[in-house]
Amino acid sequence: MQNTHSTAIGYVLWIFGFLGAHRFYFGKPVSGTIWFFTLGLLGIGWLIDLFLIPSMDRQADARFVQGPVDYNVTWILLTFLGLFGVHRFYMGKILTGLLYLVTGGIFGIGYIYDLWTLNQQITLINTGA
Repeated sequence: MQNTHSTAIGYVLWIFGFLGAHRFYFGKPVSGTIWFFTLGLLGIGWLIDLFLIPSMDRQADARFVQGPVDYNVTWILLTFLGLFGVHRFYMGKILTGLLYLVTGGIFGIGYIYDLWTLNQQITLINTGA
């Protein structure tokens, strides 16, 4: 089985899980958004996720396609430098990377869009679609 996502990175993002970071990473944007607005279901869902991360990792590995763009590197770049578009430069999206750089991730809206769609963007690149 391919290994597109990392359990270790999932646990690091879980530390910020009350904001849904690990759920976005594993390709669960709806629940990630719910976690963001409810602080991890008032901390209860956040604690339960401590035990669910290995299964979320297996699901992500089965769902997404490995290829030249590494999911882990791209997610780290998005998490820490996303407003500057560094993750977009890494994926080869130079024009939107420049746009993010001069607009602060298109005023944060593009950053949120990428939280929702980054796994699919990488899969499209990795499959050559």
